Formats: sequence, C-alpha cells, structure tokens
Amino acid sequence: MKEETCLILDFLPNGYADRRKSEPIAQAIGTSYFSLLELVPREGINITPEEEVYIGDGKRDKIRFIRGQIEYDKLTNMAKTVVHDVVEKLAQRNEQRFVEFFNKASTITPRMHQFQLLPGIGKKHLMDILDERRKKPFQSFQDIKDRVKLFPDPLKTVVARIIQELEGNEKYYIFTQRPFKRF
Repeated sequence: MKEETCLILDFLPNGYADRRKSEPIAQAIGTSYFSLLELVPREGINITPEEEVYIGDGKRDKIRFIRGQIEYDKLTNMAKTVVHDVVEKLAQRNEQRFVEFFNKASTITPRMHQFQLLPGIGKKHLMDILDERRKKPFQSFQDIKDRVKLFPDPLKTVVARIIQELEGNEKYYIFTQRPFKRF
C-alpha cells in the first residue's frame, strides 16, 4: 500500500543539525494510510508545513525521492506539534471512511471488539454503538454523536487512536499500517 500524496509536517532546508552531509529534509504524513515519511525535496524547492505534495509514481514536482518511513519518536518537535492537527484534518476530509468503520467494525477475538481499541470506549459504549448501527447505518460523525448517548466526540476519538498507532506501541492497528521497525 503506497501513498500518493502526503502533508508536510516539518521542512528542514539545511537537513538535520547532527548529520555530516546536509541535505534538505521534509517529514510528512501520508494522506491515505497515515505513513510517517522522510522525504528529500528537489533542489531549490521550499515546502511549508501542512502543504500537500505528490509522492506517487511518475513525475513529482517537489519531491526528489522518499528516503523511507520514519518512527514517531524521530519526528522533530515541530512535526510532533502539528501532527495532531494534520491527522484531525485528514480524518475530517475522509469522514466517510471512518464512519464506515463504525458501521462495519467487528470482533478481533472472542473477548474483544475493534471498538474497544478506541480510547474511552468500554463495554457500555460498545453495546450502544452496536444497538444503534443495527437500527440504521451511521451517516456522519455528528450522526454517531447524536445517536450514541454520552459517546465522546467520534472525530477526536478516531484522531486519538491514529496518534496512538503512529506512536507504534500497539498490538492491533486499525487505521494505520504497523510502523516499520529499524534495528
């Protein structure tokens, strides 16, 4: 699963301070699978945080090459500062994908449901969500909020889970790809 576009989290025009060879580096997050990526921009290109850039196959106007995945703890302070807002914008932009998750999520093990991986979701909310979706599929985040009593904000719940997965210490991944581990 490859990303076609990504949003820039941080741009270091002179590269990392602790590296001998200085080349411009951009840290970014994929718009489809939330992959954390390290990119090398083309010569003379300036990129701004939250700018969307094409990284798919074929001609890339701003990115020379993708260096690879980057772990959450290797993000710059700037990237860590903006990643939450960027993930929230991506989740809003892809609202139907996440509403579909609420309509189709199922059990992982006989004792655990995918909903229980979401922060703040216990047995009570699990039963309420399942009861409501049996009546009629959810249409939007607002619909979930309106129909499931005392449910935390679905958008914020999804964003919190994505951030947890990006941090890379989860057993199950429902919205992102398991981060690639370097040894």
